[in-house]
Amino acid sequence: MFIGEYQHSLDAKGRMFMPSKFRDELGETFIVTLGLDYCLFAFPIDEFEKLKVKIDSLSISNKEARQFARFFFAGACECETDKQGRIMIPAKLRNYAKLEKDVTVVGVSTRLEIWNSETWEKENGIDSFDPDTLSEKMEGVL
Repeated sequence: MFIGEYQHSLDAKGRMFMPSKFRDELGETFIVTLGLDYCLFAFPIDEFEKLKVKIDSLSISNKEARQFARFFFAGACECETDKQGRIMIPAKLRNYAKLEKDVTVVGVSTRLEIWNSETWEKENGIDSFDPDTLSEKMEGVL
């Protein structure tokens, strides 16, 4: 299970240090793809396969299902960490998530999310939502 929040930086070549806590669980090869909310998602291969099965079960006659499958799979790439624990994030993915220098890597149960740090703080920082309102909308979860 992925949990926690880590701050890192992209280097000039688009490489990012992957937190050591996440490397073992991700495995040698993992998938990075376009995420929702203009972040990137990173999945271990087995979790990506589970999601693939769900997406493949959607009706091909449903236009939104086709669009989502294209969005999700066309942006996906296999990644590996190098000997220094870095991953190369392709330019297309960096551009989508507006990753330039400061990056926040967040564990979200079965996946990682890779955010532009400024966007992360704006969208998900403590001051960006009201916990009481959110808990009411998620009634039954806790």
